This record gives sequence, C-alpha cells and structure tokens, in this order.
Amino acid sequence: MLPLNYAILKIFENAPEALCVYDVMDALKEQYGNFRAFKESYVTEALMSGQFNGLLDEIAFEIDGNDNLRVYYRANEEGKKVIKRYIGG
Repeated sequence: MLPLNYAILKIFENAPEALCVYDVMDALKEQYGNFRAFKESYVTEALMSGQFNGLLDEIAFEIDGNDNLRVYYRANEEGKKVIKRYIGG
C-alpha cells in the first residue's frame, strides 16, 4: 500500500476529469478510511502541495449545496510523468 500522500497524487495520473478533495477522499475511502491522517484538511493540504510543486493545476472552483468551496485539480502532462516516474505505475 502506498503512503497516503502518494496515493492522493496517484489518483490524478489517469483521472479523466478534474477532481476536488471530496472526489479524492471518496476514491481512497475504502483503502485509507481508517488512517488517522485521512481527513479533509490533510487531503486538501496534499493537493495544495501538489499544486505548489507543479504536479497539479487548479482547474475550477465552485460552492456546493453545503456552502463548501470545492477546488478542482488536474495533473498536468509533466506532473503525470513525474508521478509515474517517482511513485510508480
């Protein structure tokens, strides 16, 4: 099993569309749901770190029905290469 940070980035390697923190958490819930760090704040921080490091791009923003801000990310082509090279695939 990959470390949680790696698993978060790995999702974006083949994602057909942009994903928000809730999409990522839904995708990882079964495997990582019992991890202490598996919280919205931690996953959001990992996504922001991926963006800061040039792996992910912010694509869109929206306010959902619960007044939560959803920020959507997508891996850019170079980011996909880096994720595949360093995390495996």
